[in-house]
Amino acid sequence: MCLIFISINNHPKYNLIVAANRDEFYHRKTAAAHFWEDRPEILGGRDLEACGTWLGLTRRGRISMVTNYRDLKNIKPNAPSRGQLVTDSLLTDKPVPQFLEEIEPRANTFNGFNLIAGTLDRLWYFSNYGTGIRELSPGIYGLSNHLLDTPWPKVRDGKQQFSEIISGDFAPNDLFAMLYDHDTANDDELPDTGIGLERERALSARFIKSPGYGTRSSTVVLADRDGQVFFTERVFDLETFAFKDNTFTFKL
Repeated sequence: MCLIFISINNHPKYNLIVAANRDEFYHRKTAAAHFWEDRPEILGGRDLEACGTWLGLTRRGRISMVTNYRDLKNIKPNAPSRGQLVTDSLLTDKPVPQFLEEIEPRANTFNGFNLIAGTLDRLWYFSNYGTGIRELSPGIYGLSNHLLDTPWPKVRDGKQQFSEIISGDFAPNDLFAMLYDHDTANDDELPDTGIGLERERALSARFIKSPGYGTRSSTVVLADRDGQVFFTERVFDLETFAFKDNTFTFKL
């Protein structure tokens, strides 16, 4: 993922609400969300080149998601896939803090990442550009390609709109509409991550449309206090931006 909004233990009906966009090169081979044949406990899309995922959850109630930390000056060309961190955190039986503590010493072998992992009512955050492991207290969070809650315009404004949507009666399509905003930020609000002004401008939209790279799918996850889980991945045609929804519901 490259943009994630989360409400954790902050809603009268849902323990967890996630609305997220996956940005990726258009040529990278990807499978739409499904329960994996080789790991049938995992539900999520799949990167068919490295076989990991950007967001997944299990029938046991574990969930994990990752974004890249944008630092092109320090890319390691032979680094392991960051999507494997998500898969490993879903498959392990270890408590999430223990799992994160065990990957912390080797975290810098990966390119920059932000990892959120946990259960549907407890989440932890860890970045190899951050300072340690943090459990998320009840609240609303936004994450893009910097540290958690860094107030880039699409994170700041998206958090506000996300909060407004879930404060009243809402449907998943309300969250998908929020994620589909392709307005770009004002130049004077753009970060400088070393990619140049034109690229910063293109990547400042919540929903990115640019040559060869952009938002390929959006995902909404709702987990209520009775253990009912709703998961929809919306996959976009990369030329017309028509979409197809893949929806899964199950009880823990």
